[in-house]
Amino acid sequence: MRAKKFPTHIVVFLLPAFIVYTMFMIWPLADSLRLSFVSNETGQFVYFQNYIKLLSDDLLSVRFWGAVRNNLIFFAINMVVQNPIGLLLAALLSRRNLKGSKIYRTLLFMPTMLSVVIIGFIWQLILSPLWGISESILGSVGLEQFFQPWLGLEDTALNTLALISVWQFIGIPMMLFYAALLGIPEDLVEAAHVDGATSWNVFWKIKFPLILPTVGIVSILTFVGNFNAFDLIYTVKGALAGPNYSTDIMGTLFFRTFFGQQLQLGNPEMGATVAAMMLLIILTGVVIYLVGWQRRITSYEI
Repeated sequence: MRAKKFPTHIVVFLLPAFIVYTMFMIWPLADSLRLSFVSNETGQFVYFQNYIKLLSDDLLSVRFWGAVRNNLIFFAINMVVQNPIGLLLAALLSRRNLKGSKIYRTLLFMPTMLSVVIIGFIWQLILSPLWGISESILGSVGLEQFFQPWLGLEDTALNTLALISVWQFIGIPMMLFYAALLGIPEDLVEAAHVDGATSWNVFWKIKFPLILPTVGIVSILTFVGNFNAFDLIYTVKGALAGPNYSTDIMGTLFFRTFFGQQLQLGNPEMGATVAAMMLLIILTGVVIYLVGWQRRITSYEI
């Protein structure tokens, strides 16, 4: 039998994209990993000394583990609040007899399209204890005693910023869930109603199992997005992520370590080490998702 000719045209079409991806993604990533194994003082290869210093140094380790803890809290709030609300909104918008669904979709997705700088500035104005309107809003319903400078307190600043992030990006899981729910054949739903199933049972017994692959995708996107988070914290709290580093996450720690801040000099090698630890954490989460969820979940042809 004659050997099949190699499809050279595929290489021709893929080569430009491969070159661009290598230049702007693979090469910077590889160079950043190389930099994390180099000494800042001598410029020589020092193996894992930067990683040992990051995890054991009296100052660096405190900042690193604090940033990891804050990142986990930031992710947990987005996971527990953002995704269930996004699923609820998608379930409501996917109802066949809902009037004005296009308007609702547009309004709910609009914050996602806004610049994070605008989002941070708007919420700083709203929550400001000096000229913000949040105290007046609470006062109009008799709840003024619950008002606090939430962005200025160590106990509430991180939670407040996480909820602002939920408000901004809730449109993404909503639209993903919405698209998955629209893909479910109406015949299945009608047959369940004919058999006497309630809307509640139809959703949890029929629709939800069918969209479990989308649930996994939304979860891992939330994880990766939140451990890459930086812009909202930096916009509202700056690189120092105050008050007293209570909103410090991996992104702000990397920025502050790499470029320096105020009297702290920049350390590119240690900053690259922080970035490498971010990559390791994200890869660990992705592997857990691929092994523990994607391989076990059942995909249905609908």
